[in-house]
Amino acid sequence: MLKRKQYEKLREWKLSSQGRTALLIEGARRVGKSTLAEEFARTEYDSYMLIDFSVAHKEVKQAFIDHTNDFDSLFLFLQSYYRVSLTPRKSLVIFDEVQHFPKARELIKHLVKDGRYDYIETGSLISIKKNVAGILIPSEEDKLLLNPLDFEEFLWALGEENLAQFIRNSFEKCESLPDGLHRKAMMLWREYILVGGMPQVVNAYIDGKNMESADEEKRRILGLYRDDIAKFADGERGRVSAIFDEIPGQLSKHEKKFILSTLSPHARSREYSGSFFWLADACITNNCFNATNPTVGLALSQENTTLKCYMADTGLLVSHTFADREVTPQEVYRDILLGKLEVNEGMLVENAVAQQLRASGHRLFFYSRSGAGGEERMEIDFLIAKEYDDAAMRLRISPIEVKAGKGRYATASLDRFAATYTSRIGTQYILHVKQLRVENKRVYLPLYMTHCL
Repeated sequence: MLKRKQYEKLREWKLSSQGRTALLIEGARRVGKSTLAEEFARTEYDSYMLIDFSVAHKEVKQAFIDHTNDFDSLFLFLQSYYRVSLTPRKSLVIFDEVQHFPKARELIKHLVKDGRYDYIETGSLISIKKNVAGILIPSEEDKLLLNPLDFEEFLWALGEENLAQFIRNSFEKCESLPDGLHRKAMMLWREYILVGGMPQVVNAYIDGKNMESADEEKRRILGLYRDDIAKFADGERGRVSAIFDEIPGQLSKHEKKFILSTLSPHARSREYSGSFFWLADACITNNCFNATNPTVGLALSQENTTLKCYMADTGLLVSHTFADREVTPQEVYRDILLGKLEVNEGMLVENAVAQQLRASGHRLFFYSRSGAGGEERMEIDFLIAKEYDDAAMRLRISPIEVKAGKGRYATASLDRFAATYTSRIGTQYILHVKQLRVENKRVYLPLYMTHCL
């Protein structure tokens, strides 16, 4: 199994909960929820039972209905059916793909109160209204979001644990890597952009040693997403599909803000807001909103009508971008890796940065302001709240600019932003392909350190 950071969160939950709550692992399709839950059960408990409700026999589901008030009979049946012996307070029960049987999720409240076992649920699209209609959501339920692998987890998967630790140590000390390791880290970062962080894709890349194997897995996942849209989006289906298909085109633009008029001349944000929410709620996309008042509490000034819509996994964005062919040839991947293909690399890099920030627990915000004659115009790619040394470690807003090119680049927007909001902001970050360096309150950070923010 691939090493995942969220495994430690599971251990923290077990220790702090002591059976008083269940844990719901949410995330996109094929992001590794079931694998993580089962590995945790196998390692941390004396025994476990996995009930996959996507394939569970009707007798199993009927048992939950018939024995709602008789857990002795319920577990006697389940242990017999699954041939598993459970030990009170030493066993875990996994409700896998629980969205296929909401009744089991509703019963969590009473199962937790019963107290004999620990419970983990996993589910895709589980918070969509259709999957919880008519049931009482248990308050005795903690939640854990599982994202695709970030770059550090990708390095672990490749056996580059030492490099991963070196990168983190260098970030914490604010020191650059030796030139040789910097070049290696940048090459692996480019590999990560192309492969992405979906576990099956990463495994296919490692096993096959080529991008074509990874591309095949990515296209299967994209196919599942399209199937989910057709099956679950209901009245939003057409708008959700239109947004999904348009994501590469929108991100290829300079400002990357989603322009609804490209979908329809008469499109209105109020008509599409539910569709953007659907894609983000399904963990297919990461939506990034304009924060018009850049201060701690960015959501308070969130402008819902102005957003950027990133793919939740950059590897999937690559295959989505080249969807005009059934398979993206390995030569195309090689040329992108070596910077020889005419493709908007900025869209891929910015998407990967968004993916790292999201995996680190940041909600995504950017800043955009127009001005007469362009003199007051500001475009900041990302804003995050971060502890600031010069403010006794209190939170300040850190603006982040992403630079994908190797040549010179302008920082006019960041300069103007820093001058306008001096008292509100902390460390300024420019993420680029070059070495780490510090200039006053501005840190030029290599892209492969983004996950450290």
